[in-house]
Amino acid sequence: MNVKNIIGLVEKLFLIIIALFTIAAMVQEIISLTGSRRVELQDLLLMFIYAEVLGMLAAFYASHRIPITIPLFIAMTALSRLIILQGKDGNPAILIYESGAIILIAGACWIISRVNIAKDS
Repeated sequence: MNVKNIIGLVEKLFLIIIALFTIAAMVQEIISLTGSRRVELQDLLLMFIYAEVLGMLAAFYASHRIPITIPLFIAMTALSRLIILQGKDGNPAILIYESGAIILIAGACWIISRVNIAKDS
């Protein structure tokens, strides 16, 4: 067995572990939400992040590569969740920085999609 095969095997093992931990985190969140009988927007965004992580893993297994836009979507969702968690009492400058980061990431996604369209043409 050569080094490339060992690294590939370790990579697949870690991806399986990430999938299992993501599913476990989703189950924990569902148990927490049913226990509190209250669902808020930040909870939904967290569940969406979990779903995106699983989607990223599925995309990797389907094509053996991770489309760069998926981690960018995860980052935008995570930043949105931070903005919501910050609430009204947070520092307004931080809100501007976080929203600016979302705009930059969205711009990067748009540029990447335009480049991919140009490649396909």
